[in-house]
Amino acid sequence: MNKKVDVSVIVPVSERFDDVAVLYKEYKEALQATDNSFEFVYVLDGEFPDVLADLISLQASGEQITIIKLAKWFGEATALTAGFEHSSGDMILTLPAYFQIESVDIPKLLTELQNNDMVVARRWPRIDSSVNQFQTRLFHWALGFTGCTFQDLGCAVRAFKRQVINEVTVYGDQHRFLPVLAERRGFQISEIDVRQSTQDSQRRVYSPGVYIRRLLDFITVFFLVKFTKKPLRFFGLIGSGTLAIGGIMLLVLIIERLFFGEALADRPALLLSSLLIVLGVQVFAIGLIGELIIFTHAKDLKEYTIAEIIN
Repeated sequence: MNKKVDVSVIVPVSERFDDVAVLYKEYKEALQATDNSFEFVYVLDGEFPDVLADLISLQASGEQITIIKLAKWFGEATALTAGFEHSSGDMILTLPAYFQIESVDIPKLLTELQNNDMVVARRWPRIDSSVNQFQTRLFHWALGFTGCTFQDLGCAVRAFKRQVINEVTVYGDQHRFLPVLAERRGFQISEIDVRQSTQDSQRRVYSPGVYIRRLLDFITVFFLVKFTKKPLRFFGLIGSGTLAIGGIMLLVLIIERLFFGEALADRPALLLSSLLIVLGVQVFAIGLIGELIIFTHAKDLKEYTIAEIIN
């Protein structure tokens, strides 16, 4: 591990990247405008021979850069985790390997971090495609159901104290939701406006598979934020609703049979109501099992963060 520094800059190189040499120069100049010592850790998430050659060239010219090359593609969350583990700063700054914000605004995040545990950059004003902005608004509208009010989690520029990543685990593609997970643990999060890079204006439409994966990640985070320690509230609500609908349908069929002489044998509604009742009981039971598991391991769970102990 490198010698101790104030700020560790983690730059994951994954599916999207620009000229790393030009971007590194901009990032370095922005960090030099602060009073902090810093290090750069580049994590290559798979095979990127051109990027690797550029980084090695920077190293050869005397730049203090740590290069981590993963054996294959693991995802950006894994790349970031590898960077965290091989860095030494008490403050961590994650930056994208592509132009996203004006680099001169980076010191603003470190200044704001003095009074917070994490600072999230929000690109504003937005100058990119209206399609991109619509996707951003739709995503954050859905995110509002978790109770969070962040406005630009698609921005990869974030500064936070090491304690945050020591207590919050990210995997899969959940790096986008790191502020949400950190806020859930009680960390103080601030979102500040930074100028969007003029080179970040192209329209981005992804494949259907990407949108499906992000939807699944959103559902996972929604459940983690809302129901991690109270699974019965989630499964119980769904199970009770399904059971109630099936029960009401069955009751109507019974009344029709007893008082109006309607036959039951040839009615699909009888089968449907029975299936809903069975499904409702099963879903409710899943919630109960989850509650039992959490109760058994409750003493091992830590879902809070201590801000200060005053004697």
